[in-house]
Parts: sequence; C-alpha cells; structure tokens
Amino acid sequence: MPETHFDAWIAPRYAALWPELFAPALVDATVTFLAELAAGGPALEFGIGTGRIAVPLSRRGVAVHGIELSPAMAAEVDGVPVTLGDYATTTVAGSFALVYLLRNTITNLTTQDEQVQAFRNAAEHLAPGGYFVVENYIPRLRTTVFAATSRHVGYEEYDTATQIAVSHHWWVIDGELRAFSSPHRYVWPAELDLMARLAGLVPHERVAGWDRAPFTGDSTDHVSVWRKPARAASPIPAGPGATTIAACGSGSDG
Repeated sequence: MPETHFDAWIAPRYAALWPELFAPALVDATVTFLAELAAGGPALEFGIGTGRIAVPLSRRGVAVHGIELSPAMAAEVDGVPVTLGDYATTTVAGSFALVYLLRNTITNLTTQDEQVQAFRNAAEHLAPGGYFVVENYIPRLRTTVFAATSRHVGYEEYDTATQIAVSHHWWVIDGELRAFSSPHRYVWPAELDLMARLAGLVPHERVAGWDRAPFTGDSTDHVSVWRKPARAASPIPAGPGATTIAACGSGSDG
C-alpha cells in the first residue's frame, strides 16, 4: 500500500527544506512547458504536494485540480482544488488536456504494479489528444550524495535486487538537526515507455529538462511526454496476475 512520508512537520517547511525547487527560473520554465501542452484546457496534477507548480500554473489561466496523499501537504495548497487519495487509483470528475507528475514522484509508488496503475489512471483521465508528463531522474545505481550544504545533506542508497532506492536527508532547521528517509522504486525511461504503452499512450517527447535541452546518454534527469491518441487505442489488458490496488493515497510532487 502506498504511504506518505510528507507529514505535518515537513508540509509547512517544504520550501525551506528544498529551496532549489522554488527557484523562480525553474518554476517559470516548468509552468510555461505545462501551459503550452494544456493549450487552454484543464490539467490534473498527480501528487500536487503544496501546490508549488499547480498554483502558478492556475495563475496562467489553466484550470488545475490535484490529487494528494498527505492531508498536511494538501492543506498548504492555496486556491486549487485537491482530492485526497492515491494518484494511482483515485479518480476525479471530468477529463483533462494534461495530467502531470513531477519531481520523481512516480518513484513514491514502490511497486511496479502501482506505477503501471498510475499510467492507466492518467490515461483514463485524459481527453483524446491529451498529454501525460512525468519528470524523473536517471538512476545512478550506487550510493550518491545529491545534496551537501551547510543546512542539508542528502544521499541515496540503491538495492538492485528489489529496485528500491532509499533517500536519506539531514537538515539543520531553526538550530535543530532533523533526519528524514523515504523509499522509492527507481525506474528507467524505457520502463516508463512500456508502462505508457500498456495504458494506450504513445510517445510524444523526451527532453533533459524544462528548457527542452536534448535528452542524451549523459542526461541525469528527463521530462517525458506521452499522448493519448485522438482515436484512443485500447490499452493492453492487465494479465491474470495483475494487482488491484485500493485507493489509499500517494504523493507528493514534492
């Protein structure tokens, strides 16, 4: 079952814990990319978090709805409707021109079945011709220090037998040392493409970042876009051993 690691202590401090995610240039590039794909239509964010991107996207004239596991994170969202639940299975009314899943949030689902179901759920919410966007990192497959400042140290451990990476963080906040760890199922671009195909989506674009820099063998991150065909192809049926996942919550965009 998916579970949230983003609690009532993290939610109000989210921007202080990960300030790089709130850099104006990054937020603007992300919002511009997504607004162009939405093309005036409504958008749905899986794992909306505190509304880091959803709120400025709504200010661009895009009608945004969010799904979020953590009540504490959802309570921080200002002016955008949020449905509490697991983005792999939770549904909201209507259809959308754009569904998006940011900042490695696909890895918060720690089984392949859950990740596949998230793609199916995205496809079911999309109008024909709509787009599904996933922002994710390329796994390093070795212990990697990804943050090292006077206020934040973070590193990730990989278990290739289970395809699980555990992210460890230490922060000094208000003079207090805080530790935080969370498990993630790392996933390769090719595996995401197969999940999209299972959901009846077709490749549209893959770039190295929100500035649309080319994706190459040296890229450390990617933004991948799939499209629901105007005449939607039937998704590949789940096999007899497929898992049905109860709606219980999964986030956050972080």
